[in-house]
Amino acid sequence: MRTPEATSGTRAVAGLLLAAGGGRRLGGRPKALLEHRGRPLVEHAVRVLREGGCARVHVVLGARAEEVRARAALAGCVLVDNPDWARGMGSSLRAGLGSLAGTDSRAALVFLVDQPGIGPEAVTRVLAAYRSEESLVSAAYDGVRGHPVLFGAAHWAGIRATATGDRGARAYLKEHEEAVRLVECGDVARAYDIDTPEDLVHLE
Repeated sequence: MRTPEATSGTRAVAGLLLAAGGGRRLGGRPKALLEHRGRPLVEHAVRVLREGGCARVHVVLGARAEEVRARAALAGCVLVDNPDWARGMGSSLRAGLGSLAGTDSRAALVFLVDQPGIGPEAVTRVLAAYRSEESLVSAAYDGVRGHPVLFGAAHWAGIRATATGDRGARAYLKEHEEAVRLVECGDVARAYDIDTPEDLVHLE
């Protein structure tokens, strides 16, 4: 039986961190293990989700998952193994949403491990736009859709059915574009990715 506390307001939204990638363009260095402020990047991303208001955090691991478990402080997180991580972000999104099935979560706030320029303020803004299981909310940067993205539970099955390769939920969001509520975050976050060696300059 769901308690009112577990299903009311933003407590109904779980943070879903996608951190399985192998860093192919980084010479095979998994992004989760890149150092940022002296700690693994995955640890930083979990902290951002929690400080932004996500009490429950699921983390999808893939490349060198055992090493990530050993090196990163992820206590209190639900760790989800994605054996198909090499197939792209879509497989991690499917695994993460699957791990939320049967829980009290009524929405998932999806966050990417390789965007350290996005902090708790953006998470808080997107989280605040949650209304129901029908919610579709996305951060925007100068009006352009980015991350984090919030998916109400009513959309999970459709997203899992269409998430393939590295496109994630892009096709689903395009199909439901009119239903997506954009929340401008360009004034509080920078939506760059850590994809190539040149991008490592963004890590501290």
